[in-house]
Amino acid sequence: MKSVKNGRDGRTRIIEGALRRFSQDGVSATTLASLREESGVSVGSFYHHFASKEHVFGVLYTEILNAYQAAFLAELVQHESARDGIEAVVAFHMRWAREHPERARLLISERPPRKNEPGGAEVAEGRRAFFRHVSDWWMPRMKAGLLRPVQPTMCYVLWLGPAQEMCRLWFAGAYTPTDEEIKGLGEAAWQSLRQRGEQ
Repeated sequence: MKSVKNGRDGRTRIIEGALRRFSQDGVSATTLASLREESGVSVGSFYHHFASKEHVFGVLYTEILNAYQAAFLAELVQHESARDGIEAVVAFHMRWAREHPERARLLISERPPRKNEPGGAEVAEGRRAFFRHVSDWWMPRMKAGLLRPVQPTMCYVLWLGPAQEMCRLWFAGAYTPTDEEIKGLGEAAWQSLRQRGEQ
């Protein structure tokens, strides 16, 4: 077992260890024993904080998603221009993935917990709140004829789908996008989401 570092409680060590293991091996291939070994906690300590591997994943996924969504919204609301907001969020998404590769890999590659699974209700509620805030930014610009009227799933696919796919290639070591290509992803998102006639 790895030595326990002073100043970090068992829960924190388990979450940090799970992030490393899940992002490297995937949730399904990660065993409870490997989680305990990675975090350096005893069986009793693990079960004091978490009921199962799935419980750890639910908590970790929720924490990562909440942090990502908060940073997304913080970026979005800085931009009054519809085009600037669309393009800036794509650039933010790629920057966040570069700065937090383990967290981004988990969000991109793992299925979110369902409502009846640990963390599922929190993820669902967080997403509802997130989409409300995005809608608060989107709707005035849509009503002004700047952005297309699209439902949330289609909005996500058109806005960040290509960036997500680029991240998958990036994390797999198949391709590293240039700054110019990342800028191109933002421009493509704008062309997909702008109201016809907007430049």
